[in-house]
Amino acid sequence: MFDPELIRKDFPILQRQVRGKPLVYLDNAATSQKPYGVLDALVAYYTRSNANVHRGIHTLSEEATAGYESARGKVARLIGAPKPSTVIFTRNATEAINLVAHAWGRKHVGPGDEILLTEMEHHSNLVPWQLLAQAKGAGLRFLPVTAEGKLDLEPWDRLVTEKTKLISLTLMSNVLGTINPVGEIVQRAHARGIPVLVDGAQGVPHLPVNVLEMNCDFLVFSSHKMLGPTGVGVLYAKEAILEAMDPFLGGGDMIRDVWLDHSSWNDLPWKFEAGTPNIADTIAFGAAIDYLQRIGMSEIRRHEVELTRAAGEQLRKIEGITLYGPSDPEARGAAVSFNIEGVHPHDLGQILDDQGIAIRAGHHCCKPLMRKLGVVATARASFYLYNTRQEVDALVAALIKAKEVFSVVAHR
Repeated sequence: MFDPELIRKDFPILQRQVRGKPLVYLDNAATSQKPYGVLDALVAYYTRSNANVHRGIHTLSEEATAGYESARGKVARLIGAPKPSTVIFTRNATEAINLVAHAWGRKHVGPGDEILLTEMEHHSNLVPWQLLAQAKGAGLRFLPVTAEGKLDLEPWDRLVTEKTKLISLTLMSNVLGTINPVGEIVQRAHARGIPVLVDGAQGVPHLPVNVLEMNCDFLVFSSHKMLGPTGVGVLYAKEAILEAMDPFLGGGDMIRDVWLDHSSWNDLPWKFEAGTPNIADTIAFGAAIDYLQRIGMSEIRRHEVELTRAAGEQLRKIEGITLYGPSDPEARGAAVSFNIEGVHPHDLGQILDDQGIAIRAGHHCCKPLMRKLGVVATARASFYLYNTRQEVDALVAALIKAKEVFSVVAHR
């Protein structure tokens, strides 16, 4: 049975206090906390098996290689990838998108071509395509966002043309919480012969995801948002696409053979993993996946829907609050962005920190979306498997107190 109170005992940082108050960590969309199993995996690697991978024939290297490649297999099983070799390790989701923009985009996008994005994208799924478009003389087009924070597919036939070479969009918005209809978009795109990249940085940590069912061509996500360490990202792509792509980085381990004037490339996935990888953190990422799968992604999703529903119901009772994104908790993830009239989000963040409550305040690396919403910033509370209803109550009480404080100041 899913019990967040038992789960919390696995996360040592949740036992600490901040400014004399119990920590209420509601910044999970930025990064998640780590359970003992992940921390233990880091210590075990460095104290027992610290060696480079793929190169050595001694025991430590073989153990390190086995742990590293085991993590790849765990990622493949988590997302339903047909082969571990279709899973490429990167530093983060941002690097994974840049890898596709360089290794795939520079070969397939040319002058006059277009890339279709959405108005809700994180900068990491905007800037790489801007750079590619500038370098190639291509253009960018955007699916709009409705007033409720959902994608507007009505202009699809006007935006998707024979010039469209790629569609790249987020599975779940880090600001609005919107869960996009990726399956429908992939189906529409493939009917026109257009590949689709899905930014799963927010979606994969919180939803059951299967790349075969989704049928996406590329999927990217990051370890640190799903209980794992920082410094590890994932690119999944269909095998035929990866085989046809050129390497992104050159160096050791991505080569089959090297002469003075030319080289040949290694098999997948190592063709795209030049140099010594982030071995320890990747192994620990495997431990994070073990933890998530023991609990069950469907159970995590159910818990987050309950928290999001409770948060929405209580937050809407606060006078002067504006909530962004879909109102239906089944149509959104557990990232809840809001503003309170007369209170800057940064001031809200600071006041909540005085109560031991960690939220995010700012543009959330989504400046174009902020302009669309007509604001410079929002406050954002984001939940995960270890958050509780009591923490939702604490958030709401702290916001009411902050509103009262600023109301007094405003009337002096």
